[in-house]
Amino acid sequence: MTNLTPSEPTHWLSLSEAALRLGVHATTLRRWADNGDIPVMLTPGGHRRFALSDVDRFAAQQRGLSGPNQIATVWADRALQTTRQEIVSHENEPWLSTFDSDARDANRRLGQRLLGLTMQYISAPTEETAELLRQAQQLGAQYGRLALASGLPLTEALQATLFFRDLLVETALQMPENAQIKPSANVRLLRKINTLLNAIQLQIAEVYDADRPDSLYRR
Repeated sequence: MTNLTPSEPTHWLSLSEAALRLGVHATTLRRWADNGDIPVMLTPGGHRRFALSDVDRFAAQQRGLSGPNQIATVWADRALQTTRQEIVSHENEPWLSTFDSDARDANRRLGQRLLGLTMQYISAPTEETAELLRQAQQLGAQYGRLALASGLPLTEALQATLFFRDLLVETALQMPENAQIKPSANVRLLRKINTLLNAIQLQIAEVYDADRPDSLYRR
């Protein structure tokens, strides 16, 4: 939040006025402002004020979140921000600290590809999903080989993917509140995220199973 000075030549709306203009409850708008989703100023007395231009811009953005491409973009932006924040607080986890600097760089690139691939998969038409799932399997195999070469047990290798799954799903679950996406669209988003990550996790398990002398995958 930014403190508001009386001399600023902007048309300001109170919390209730801005909420009415957006068609939401004042509590919802207050939460959006506290989360940084919409710019807000504070008067010397501690009251929230919203610039009319910011309110109208925010409303236009929300109306534009109807198609899969817009949904994917908003989800990816939030997921990337959340992932960066959470990685720092989990840097001592075995599934991250085990890797040397080169392997960490490789992991970072795989994570970027995962986010990009998921974004593509969310917005892709049905006829393109099979190819994207194949790419997801390849990505899972690459991570599996990298984790295996670093001496990471399968359970810890899967913990890393579960960490990312939780972040991506949590981001999607928060989107109806933060981005006003219809529940039906969010259900489709969650299903696609889970389908893609299932393909990745199964491929990781296959890489580890193939490395075992008694593996069922060896013929």
